[in-house]
Amino acid sequence: MIELVRNVRMWFAPARIRAEGDTPDYRFSLANERTFLAWLRTALALIGGGFAVDQFLPDLRWGWRVGLALALLAAGVLCSLRAVNHWVRCERAMRQGEDLPSSRFPALLSLVVAFVALVMVVVVLLGWEG
Repeated sequence: MIELVRNVRMWFAPARIRAEGDTPDYRFSLANERTFLAWLRTALALIGGGFAVDQFLPDLRWGWRVGLALALLAAGVLCSLRAVNHWVRCERAMRQGEDLPSSRFPALLSLVVAFVALVMVVVVLLGWEG
């Protein structure tokens, strides 16, 4: 828990990150930033998908529509938060000469998206209406 609080504080204090360890090759920092931006694009796509499900599937039963939309929106929120946390952790690891942190989040996000996609396939095939 203490590590989580420390990481969240680092989100808003990039100067503190720069004060740690040695400056890595700028190419690695830029690659870390590109990865961060890719995670944000993924988050935006998930959020957009959540809104699309809610707005463009009015014939779908309310519970299914809201459930699928909320699952996509929640995945987008988690993805955006994970993006900044991963960026900070990687930047700190590079500066301190440590191994880059590993994460189960990509596998979890993939499973959530796959589950929502499978439910959508069933909905489309069965044509459930409200």
